[in-house]
Amino acid sequence: MIPAELFERTLLDFFAPVRGYLEDPEVTEVMINGPSTIYIERRGRIMRTPARFACERDLLAALRNLAQYVGRHIGADRPILEARLPDGSRVEAILAPAAQDGPIVSIRRFSREPLTIERLIAGGAMTEELAEVLAALVACKQNIIVAGGTSSGKTSLLGALSALIPAGDRIVVIEDASELRLQQPHVVRLEAQPPDARGRGAVAVRDLFRATLRMRPDRIVVGEVRGGEALDLVQAMTSGHGGCMATVHATHSLDVVNRLETMALMSDVELPLTALRSQVASAVDFILHTARLADGSRCVTQLTEVLGYDGAAGYRFADLFVRRYGRRGHGGETRSQLVATGAQPGCAELIRAMGIALPDSMRAPAEVGR
Repeated sequence: MIPAELFERTLLDFFAPVRGYLEDPEVTEVMINGPSTIYIERRGRIMRTPARFACERDLLAALRNLAQYVGRHIGADRPILEARLPDGSRVEAILAPAAQDGPIVSIRRFSREPLTIERLIAGGAMTEELAEVLAALVACKQNIIVAGGTSSGKTSLLGALSALIPAGDRIVVIEDASELRLQQPHVVRLEAQPPDARGRGAVAVRDLFRATLRMRPDRIVVGEVRGGEALDLVQAMTSGHGGCMATVHATHSLDVVNRLETMALMSDVELPLTALRSQVASAVDFILHTARLADGSRCVTQLTEVLGYDGAAGYRFADLFVRRYGRRGHGGETRSQLVATGAQPGCAELIRAMGIALPDSMRAPAEVGR
């Protein structure tokens, strides 16, 4: 494997046509649709750039250099590459014959400074009131799923949320591709591995999850639930491993639990659907929704509690916070406000027993008068 120092010095030369965008802190995504068509996302908006590679051969050389650094292979026999740059940026590349118009590359960039709860509040993505509630939920080890669509900021929000975990807890992070950056001192980072050119050495997220349960974790954080590991996560949540966190691609609360069902059914364990749904409802305590709005801004849109599952009525939910939308501003910005619904979380008594006070809007009338 090429030494990191040498690779870092040479990589930007291979990606010279997009080097400026890779160094621009406002660019969050670089999308290369073949050597001559390059787009970027800046401040939530996608725009085409004049940049281009001289030829397809130059773009392929850049990808092969990257593949060599991460110890993976890319070619006609293995046309998909998942990798990351030295600064942590995630790279997904697809070659012919899978990509018909030439090599397709997407580079997801992350801020040099980890997103924090304070920055989310300052930017209007969440309120101090919601932050207080989330801190209370994390403290009493509630299981939280961060949900949203593509490029809605799920991973960044999960990273910010994980900062609320007490410093003394042992945190095991499991990811398909390493992206999360946690600030706590006791963090164990695990990353799935694809097979080598001979099909050997693959390590799936499920393999890592099973191993994690024997590593005395206080908290388990899964970067993204994509497949059969959903069943392992649900069973861990319901068997004493509280305070788990994960992200799921879904837009609504019902979509989240339905997706967890579907992915759990992808495992090699057969369960009656009713039993699986009861487990999912028991495992997931809260769903924190994030979205990218029409003006490109990303924000928390909802905090929902999963109340349970009833065979006749299905899943039951209660919204604790929701985002209300107004008219668009003169500059095209989306005007909105995140407000509490007045509902109390089911774990309110546990929160109070820990000596933590909920915001006034979430306290029972008798408590507010005290």
